[in-house]
Amino acid sequence: MCHIPVFCWISAAVLERMMGKVESAEIPKTLTQMFTHFLIFQTKLKTQKFDRKYEIDSDQARKTILCLGKLAFEQLEKGNLIFYEEDLKESGIDVREVSVYSGICTQIFREEFGLQLGKVYSFVHLSIQEFLAALFKLLSISEQNTGLKNVFWSPMTSLLKREVDKALQSENGHWDLFLRFLLGLSLESNQTLLQGLLRKTVSSSDINQETAEYIKQKIRENPSPEKSINLFHCLNELNDRSLEQEVQTYLSRTGARCLSGVRLSAAQWSALVFVLLNSEEELDEFNLSKYDPSEESGRFDISFMGLLSSCDITQKGCAALISALRSNPSHLTELNLSFNKPGDSGVKLLSALLEDPHCKLEKLQLSYCSIGEEGCAALISALRSNPSHLTELNLSDNKPGDSGVKLLSLLKNCWLINCSIAEKGCAALISALRSNPSHLTELNLNCNKPGDSGVKLLSALLEDPHCKLEKLQLFNCSIGEEGCAALISALRSNPSHLTELDLSFNKPGDSGVKLSFMFFSRCRLINCSIGEKGCVALSSALRSNPSNLTELNLSCNNAGDSGVKLLSALLEDPHCIFVLITCCAALISALRSNPSHLTELDLSDNNPGDSGVKLLSALLEHPHCKLQKLLLSYCSIGEEGCAALSSALRSNPSHLTELDLSDNNPGDSGVKLLSALLEDPHCKLEKL
Repeated sequence: MCHIPVFCWISAAVLERMMGKVESAEIPKTLTQMFTHFLIFQTKLKTQKFDRKYEIDSDQARKTILCLGKLAFEQLEKGNLIFYEEDLKESGIDVREVSVYSGICTQIFREEFGLQLGKVYSFVHLSIQEFLAALFKLLSISEQNTGLKNVFWSPMTSLLKREVDKALQSENGHWDLFLRFLLGLSLESNQTLLQGLLRKTVSSSDINQETAEYIKQKIRENPSPEKSINLFHCLNELNDRSLEQEVQTYLSRTGARCLSGVRLSAAQWSALVFVLLNSEEELDEFNLSKYDPSEESGRFDISFMGLLSSCDITQKGCAALISALRSNPSHLTELNLSFNKPGDSGVKLLSALLEDPHCKLEKLQLSYCSIGEEGCAALISALRSNPSHLTELNLSDNKPGDSGVKLLSLLKNCWLINCSIAEKGCAALISALRSNPSHLTELNLNCNKPGDSGVKLLSALLEDPHCKLEKLQLFNCSIGEEGCAALISALRSNPSHLTELDLSFNKPGDSGVKLSFMFFSRCRLINCSIGEKGCVALSSALRSNPSNLTELNLSCNNAGDSGVKLLSALLEDPHCIFVLITCCAALISALRSNPSHLTELDLSDNNPGDSGVKLLSALLEHPHCKLQKLLLSYCSIGEEGCAALSSALRSNPSHLTELDLSDNNPGDSGVKLLSALLEDPHCKLEKL
């Protein structure tokens, strides 16, 4: 409505009086409050101008407004914006005194001469007609003595619900603004402003609460963006405090009522923004990544966490976003713009925000954002000028080049997945980190190509006593035995910090598995070509120091039954607390001797069959078994295996919360047995 000149004039007239010395009251926050104050001011002006009085005659004012309101309501019902003399007479308006009605301020009511029809009358704007119509309906309920008493007289809540339904059924939005005004006028606070006009208040908190809940129900049922957004405005008029949650629920709903494929217009996004800004709620997080992928959706004033991934935001959207954030940079602590297209130019704008001394951004995610060396240079410059807050940066799947890796020396956590970093880039990275090795605690270089030579450079950094790196991810980095040997040497000389290492999809060979016991709590060696020989080395290493490792992932290797048997023997060690995730009799036997530590077991993509699952079920029956998560997808399990699992879980139902049996053959009887578990009040199973 801010594009409508009459509304701008009304707002200016109200604010001028309220912010000056003429009036002193709380600034209006809703449309109803604005129009109510406007009517009061115009009534005062008429009293002073025509009646030469300073106090409003309540009876006369009530009579005048009832007449105007009746005209407004009856003509609104007919869809008329222009009225004739007979219309005025039917509403109790003396045609000879039209100038007086016009004098409520000529801005409320006017007369015109048509080309052929003679005098015609109208309100200055449809919104004024709709406000007076809503006020007339409220006054009629309060008065109980108008000609429309029988039409309006019903419990207030029922009346308001009917008006909500009436507005929703209108195809052209004919009653939308009327409904907003009526709901706003139903508030006791607004009726207090009109206390000279109302015989008695017709509101209560219970009425407002019940009406608000009814509107929320209609929002959930209604698929039309226009209708739903008007209902959000209605909740705003009722001062409902759950607006933010309702908007998010509306945007993320699924099924037949979802917004998938519905592109909200700029005006619709603007309306939602207006509703959120007026909700007076502290918005901690707003996630637009699941909604309409439009640049218009990126123009929200985000409070603490902005999730805008996959929203098709380009440089233009970035400019709008940064402009909004610059006006209030102190709240946002996390921003996710991944899978957008801001490019280097958009990142330069973002860098200008990071230079703001009031900027409190701590986490910034920019994966898949078409960022090159130029954008990285802007980020580096910004972080150097204001380095105190940003600690976590994700630049995965961009092209930062060798110069871009210099960012690392300024951060605690950095992700550079698939950034085309080779040996040369590794050298630049190490050079940057050596200048300030004490900050970085997590480094993700997955899917790059440092190779053995690059890892040797990285190993030299790990030997630095000031290095605080705790998590190192080198998934699919073309690392062989030589690179692993360098890592082993470095970790032996400075073993105190690194606790988590991922070398999955490399070729460390059987000798490389010695890494897994080097003071780590977690080690992932997925698809690393580890055979039985490697399992022997691994078993030997872990026996010498079994107390630190809590998770070992050997999925997609070639351990075989004999290799698993060696590793399973470790689980019998009372000092061993690690979780073995790999390819069943030897494993179960080991676990039965020491069942109290294992909480998660993944046997997916193996072939234990029903016989193996029966052995596993015997473990689940053990009173000391603490298993919480059991993954058995693609394990050739049939009805017999499902029956064994069901029986075991019934006898010891207290721990297991997640069971994955995807891509097996339980049959109808197996599904029935397992489903029955969910009905058992003692069963803790949450995911099946």
